[in-house]
Amino acid sequence: MQTPLEINYQHVSRSEWIDDYVKSRVAKLEHFSRDIVSCRVVIEQTQNPHRTGNPYRALVEVNLPAKGELVAEKSDKVTDPQVQLRPIIRGAFEAMEKQLKKQSAKRDGKVKHHNDEPIPPVATVVRLFEKDGYGFLKSLSGEEFYFHKNAVLHHDFDRLTVGTRVRFEPDEGEEGLHASTVQIIDKPGVGGAADGEDDLDMPAGWEQNTGR
Repeated sequence: MQTPLEINYQHVSRSEWIDDYVKSRVAKLEHFSRDIVSCRVVIEQTQNPHRTGNPYRALVEVNLPAKGELVAEKSDKVTDPQVQLRPIIRGAFEAMEKQLKKQSAKRDGKVKHHNDEPIPPVATVVRLFEKDGYGFLKSLSGEEFYFHKNAVLHHDFDRLTVGTRVRFEPDEGEEGLHASTVQIIDKPGVGGAADGEDDLDMPAGWEQNTGR
């Protein structure tokens, strides 16, 4: 890696065993891709007043020279952090390993057809809580997904407004549906992709649920 590993703790006490475990998982990532420019890992207990238990979350951000930023995360409720944090961290790194494998396959010419790859679903931002750093998306099927600001690619959380369309990776845990790897497609009043790929209708009822 070109820059030193960055490990951040948010509402979690720094732990030597977590540091060592994260370093071992990052070393494994470098076996999947030698092009990693930087890696940032966040270990946090999410502060969401609308959720009970405030689950713990591990987020892994990797920067590649050509692809840019890749993000993977895993969250769950924890009663014993010393025991249960490890599988959460492992889950986030395993999700990142899958992304790096896919990128390596593309680079090596093993993935030839872009259209064969599943396209992440589209959703609309329906509620934002800027001060607390989270919000909710509504998918085209009408389901709502919680997302944290760290899941928004390119640090674009501040660019989001109610009505912004995004692509995202859906996930489901004990606390319900949540979104990771959130990427802005377009903002209200701004055209989407030039090829019309993202010319999709807003999910029904999104404009009626815009409280902040």
